[in-house]
Amino acid sequence: MPELPEVETTRRGIAPHIQGRKVLSLIVRQPSLRWPIPADLPSRLAGKTLLDLDRRGKYLLLGFESGTALIHLGMSGSLRIAQPDEPAGVHDHFDLVFKGCVLRYRDPRRFGCLLWTDQAVQEHPLLSHLGPEPLSDNFDANYLFQRSRKRRLPVKQFLMDSKIVVGVGNIYANEALFLTGVKPIRKAGTLTRKECERLVENIKQVLQRAIVQGGTTLRDFIGGDGQPGYFAQELLVYGRGGLACPTCERALKEVRMNNRSTVYCVSCQR
Repeated sequence: MPELPEVETTRRGIAPHIQGRKVLSLIVRQPSLRWPIPADLPSRLAGKTLLDLDRRGKYLLLGFESGTALIHLGMSGSLRIAQPDEPAGVHDHFDLVFKGCVLRYRDPRRFGCLLWTDQAVQEHPLLSHLGPEPLSDNFDANYLFQRSRKRRLPVKQFLMDSKIVVGVGNIYANEALFLTGVKPIRKAGTLTRKECERLVENIKQVLQRAIVQGGTTLRDFIGGDGQPGYFAQELLVYGRGGLACPTCERALKEVRMNNRSTVYCVSCQR
């Protein structure tokens, strides 16, 4: 599933091509995604200018004067800039057409979405419960320390709870916990304030590095420029279960938590 860095990479890749430009049309080939694309959305968007392109968690927010379109990439979705005369593939479910280019959505599993709201976007049911953005000043050591008190949930699952902090997915939680020296299976409530300081710093660092390098190449992810991400080349623990720890060279341990791969070093992480 595309994580926060992949979605931010997509946003940065497509924004220069479409922001500030007028929508000529919305072509919907397959309205049945995770939720149906609103039937009146083509008429709502035709002739409207895209004022801004933001991100909240893993949602892309296309802001127009009359409201906001919400796009989620789901399990296998991608957005890219295509030429108007480029034929659509079988999994290309909608095109947002601008003069000279097309924003094309591809999703083999059809688990993403294209929705619309004319209300304040932060009050939308899909967004209103989300915690702070991990790269924002609102996500700091004091916040993480206070929210973790008395929590018995494993710290990795705690970090992946979007009500605590939004967008710290499985890959990046594994990496940040390794850099911090904290076992992912530890109870969140045992984190010290010092560990929270290091953990916040490492979460921000890992996400920023992934964004700069275009996200992580996993399965179907393709960035807005049509190219895969390259951060996978720098992963320290994720996907390396049984291989040598990059610090102490002991074999990395891999376990399943909530049906997610979790990799850590039994020696370097406590």
